[in-house]
Amino acid sequence: MVTKSSKIAIFKGSGIRREWNASEEKWYFSVVDIVGVLSGSVKPRNYWKVLKSRLKNEGSEVVTKCNQLKMIAPDGKYYLTDAADTETILRLVQSIPSPNAEPFKLWLARVGYERVEEIEDPELGIQRALGTYLKKGYSLEWVNLRLKSIEIRKDLTDEWEVRGVKSSNEFAILTDDISFAWAGLKTKDYKSLKNLKKENLRDNMTNLELVLNMLAEASTTEISKKEKPDTFPKNRRVAKKGGGVAKTARKNLERKLGRSIITKQKYLKD
Repeated sequence: MVTKSSKIAIFKGSGIRREWNASEEKWYFSVVDIVGVLSGSVKPRNYWKVLKSRLKNEGSEVVTKCNQLKMIAPDGKYYLTDAADTETILRLVQSIPSPNAEPFKLWLARVGYERVEEIEDPELGIQRALGTYLKKGYSLEWVNLRLKSIEIRKDLTDEWEVRGVKSSNEFAILTDDISFAWAGLKTKDYKSLKNLKKENLRDNMTNLELVLNMLAEASTTEISKKEKPDTFPKNRRVAKKGGGVAKTARKNLERKLGRSIITKQKYLKD
């Protein structure tokens, strides 16, 4: 059981301490707590000390990816303890021989196999995404919109690459330009409005928000194809123009509805 605001996650009845890093948009989990639950050891700190030494000798990067963070202890005080993000924790799981760790290892193997299948046949990924969304409680109408939004986003990123946009930071800046132009909010601010952390913003948009975001990105793609921007500043101007198209549509609809389209509401309730 994990709540979005809690600093404690519960697994098999045991508390796993965690801290949210807002700048990185990542959860960091207490390594000692994870090791204790998975190994079943009554002395998890000693277990982690031995495991850490073995991993270092093997040249594993897991140890170097662990950070020291202050987390609350049973006495109510905060002490520095090893903490790691989700990716590092999943790598650590594979190094722990235990019945508790085995289900995670099987799951990782299955996910890896499915990813290989999807590379060979991308349609499988679409079918699995459809099934996952439906299981979560999304309507078929919303899922179809979401899958279309993924296609539109891919067309946009392909167009940006053609126009010389390469780094993830540049992609993020352009995405923020579009979002701010149509919604008046950058991505992080939009997520904050909906009280999101690691969750995907688009997965938490209402139908209208999703449609307007799709219009903004599709418009940006088409304007870019016409104007052929050859510098990053020119790409930013095009992104703002594309977002502006959706802003006009949003304002017109809001006037007719008498309410804001941008909302704290999520498609699925917590």
